[in-house]
Amino acid sequence: MSVSGTTSIAKPAGVMSKLADYAQFTKFRLAALVVFSAIISYVIACRDLQISINWFELGMLTLGGFLVTGSSNGFNQLIEREYDKLMPRTANRPLPQGRMSVNEGIILAALMGIAGVLILGFFTNWLSGTLGAIALILYVAAYTPLKRVTPFAVLVGAFPGAVPAMLGWVAATEGFGTIGTSAIVLFAVQFMWQFPHFWAIAWVADEDYRKAGFFMLPSPGGRDQSSAFQILVYTLVLIPVSLTPLMFQVSGTYSAIVILAAGGFFLYQAWTLYKKRDVPSARKLMFGSFLYLPVVQLAMMTGY
Repeated sequence: MSVSGTTSIAKPAGVMSKLADYAQFTKFRLAALVVFSAIISYVIACRDLQISINWFELGMLTLGGFLVTGSSNGFNQLIEREYDKLMPRTANRPLPQGRMSVNEGIILAALMGIAGVLILGFFTNWLSGTLGAIALILYVAAYTPLKRVTPFAVLVGAFPGAVPAMLGWVAATEGFGTIGTSAIVLFAVQFMWQFPHFWAIAWVADEDYRKAGFFMLPSPGGRDQSSAFQILVYTLVLIPVSLTPLMFQVSGTYSAIVILAAGGFFLYQAWTLYKKRDVPSARKLMFGSFLYLPVVQLAMMTGY
């Protein structure tokens, strides 16, 4: 109330607070990690194809990739806004708190998605734009609703989650765009990495997820031996998959040594989770997964 007794009018949110809400809406840090994968793949493609890096094209790949990823994350929050209210870790997001209206979110997510696909299509090639559109649709229309239905949602989500590693390579090719062997290898590594990555997050946030009715861990029992065992198995399988760049000459022996060391440490963390089956071990695995992927991708980028 104001001094005169009349209801005061709330001041519009400041520019910085609005930008902070947009960053939260797009999951800025996650989007940056996704775009990083595309950038690394683009650089690898330029090396494979023996062409110079086109810095303007790389900039458009970065911008378009970020917009598509931000759009995916935005639509995800729009669909899950009522469930986000139930989980402490997501309750402060702009939509549950009313700092952003549903209409504003829809317009923002739609504009980012359309702009991102068009930027990829016009300024890199149309196969990149098509891959971006497919990843967006799969993430929003398949992965997001399946999270409350089946643990296989993680499998479905791994496809759009691995597309950036392929998209970056494709963006460097000419014409409509082509998918080379290296692109498939890069996709495979990122695809397999997502299982221990997402399940580690799901283990840490299991209590939150259950409040919203999300099925994220691979076992119906949640934080049990079966889930821990599956995390261990997928982390183990990741090691030979991560060595396919050496087999297909995407990278060399020294890169393979670094990748093998990173995989060994990642596997050790998964083994620790299997033995202890506790949240601290899962949290270490989660942070280990955030470190693992850029280390492996940077090792591949060197080509040695």
